[in-house]
Amino acid sequence: MLLLGYALTALLAYLFGSLPTGFLVAKAKGVDIRTVGSKNMGATNVFRVLGKGPGILVLLVDALKGALAVLLLPLLFARLAPQAATVGLPLTAALCAVLGHNYTCWLGFKGGKGVATSAGVLAALVPGAFLVTISVWVVVFAFSRYVSLASVCAAAALPVATALLRAQLPIVCLTLALGLLAIWKHKPNIERLVKGTEHRFGKKRPDEATPSSTPEARP
Repeated sequence: MLLLGYALTALLAYLFGSLPTGFLVAKAKGVDIRTVGSKNMGATNVFRVLGKGPGILVLLVDALKGALAVLLLPLLFARLAPQAATVGLPLTAALCAVLGHNYTCWLGFKGGKGVATSAGVLAALVPGAFLVTISVWVVVFAFSRYVSLASVCAAAALPVATALLRAQLPIVCLTLALGLLAIWKHKPNIERLVKGTEHRFGKKRPDEATPSSTPEARP
């Protein structure tokens, strides 16, 4: 029963996370978000291409996917794995929700960078560390205006914050894994930051398309 509890938690958490929010919101407006702007399905690119409203919606839903997976699924399967309900199942849900977002099965296992979903996971697991990493993100973004740099710095601060707050070792290990995964997903951004060619928030790309001029893609 323990294995079944873990398996069901992992599967449903992955499906929670795999909802391609950015793609669906953009699709509803006749835009294939994978072909415009940075071609990423995250909230930042949706914000840039479609505006503040859709961008905020994608950000909130992506964060909610992670938070709900961590909060609801362990409760749902606690009877199957009571000894894992407080740590094992929440950590499994957290990791699988982020993997679902980053590698969604609905779009050829290509997805976002997991920042918003990781934030939702962290808010549910360790609220104190969530506040620390969000603060790091806000400060770095305020001074640099680079979303990618702020996200990488927040990802690096994530395991440090959980360790300093004396979270359980499995949680620290999870946040280390999530932080490294987020940094890895930002590898192209890091390369552009080093070269000085990374897009700065609020500044239009010279090749940036507008929704009205972008044909709807046919998956």
